[in-house]
This record gives sequence, C-alpha cells and structure tokens, in this order.
Amino acid sequence: MTILVVTGTGTEIGKTVVTAAVAAACADRGVAVLKPAQTGLAPGEPGDAAEVARLAGGHVTAVELARFPEPLAPATAARRAGLPPVRPYEIADAAQKLATEHDLVLIEGAGGLLVRFDDEGSTLADAARLLDAPVLVVTPAGLGTLNTTALTAEALRARGLGCLGLVVGSMPAEPDLASRCNLADLPVVAGAPLLGAVPAGAGALEPADFRARAGSWLAAELGGNRPAG
Repeated sequence: MTILVVTGTGTEIGKTVVTAAVAAACADRGVAVLKPAQTGLAPGEPGDAAEVARLAGGHVTAVELARFPEPLAPATAARRAGLPPVRPYEIADAAQKLATEHDLVLIEGAGGLLVRFDDEGSTLADAARLLDAPVLVVTPAGLGTLNTTALTAEALRARGLGCLGLVVGSMPAEPDLASRCNLADLPVVAGAPLLGAVPAGAGALEPADFRARAGSWLAAELGGNRPAG
C-alpha cells in the first residue's frame, strides 16, 4: 500500500483525524499527506494537511494543492473565487510524485466521495481510479450511517474501486444502542472490514498522546494493533 485515498460518507465526520491516526500509526515510514482542495480557510491559516502533520509527527510531509476561502464544495468554491479548480490528473500526478519520495501517501478528500472538484463533475473517485489506489471510508457511528456507508461502498464498486475498509471517525465514549449495533452492521452493508474506530475528541489530544494511542484505534492494515472487525 503506497497510496491510500481517504474519503468519507459526508463532511465533518473525522476524516482529518483518521488520516492523522493512520499517519501516526505508520511512524516507522516516510508519510506524505496530500489535500487536493482545502476550502473554508484564508491564506496562512493551517489547513487539514497541516493538522495531520501536527498530530502525527515530524515524519509527515504536508502538501496542499489548492485553497479556496469559502466553505463550499471544491468546484463551487473555486468558481466563486475565480480560481482554477483541481483536476483529477493533477491529484494523481502529485500523489505519484510524492510516492517516489515517501513510503505512504495519504490523499484526504473533501466531504464525501462524489463531491465535485470541477464543473465537469470530476470527483475524488476519478483520481483514485487514475491511481488504481484503494479507498478508506470514514463513517459516523450513529443512526443513519448504514445507509450512507452502503451508498458510498456501492459507488466505489460501480467505479471498479477497491474499498480497503471502514473507520469510525468519532466513536462516542458512551455509545448509544445504534452506535453499538452499527459496529457489527457496518462491515455487512459495506462489504468491507471495519479497520478501526477513533474516539470522539481524539483531535484535541496533545500530539504526543495522540501518537501514543493511534495504533490502538486501528487494525494492522492501517499500521495499528486493533483486531479488524
């Protein structure tokens, strides 16, 4: 696994923290995190790639291809800013270059799998297909996650893309009934293993604590030591 695409079933579900956890769990390797399109931040503000590097450690190289100030889908944000959008081939080219210099390249998408990057309808899935890269799906724990996870997995299969597995992006300390049951049901509806669950609030940990704990949240396929579900 040289290049891994990290997507989610929606926005604000923990993709950045999961990406950081994978990077931290792979501390014995040279890791790069690639954020194709950062939206909702002004120039100079630390973005998602920088946050991954902050949490995961100095072995991580953070790369951002484009930044658009409004918190919108990349295609819309680029159009409204009067800036060129990010194209799938640009994502693929950047990832392949990073892969020549790093053991692992993590590509963190924006929002869900099919969020548009340009006005032609290109998505993160198109970049994954160009790279023939596996996809890790970050999903919520609670009610409603089974449907969105199943839809994302179905979209991957329809495009001939492999789903490496699922990670719950923010697992409550005291999960309700739905969240507990979903740990068993998510792999079934996705047809892919559950490879981890990151605790809610993990991104607020001190970086040293985050790095020490990251491996316990993730299965071996992601560099951790938690049994796969």
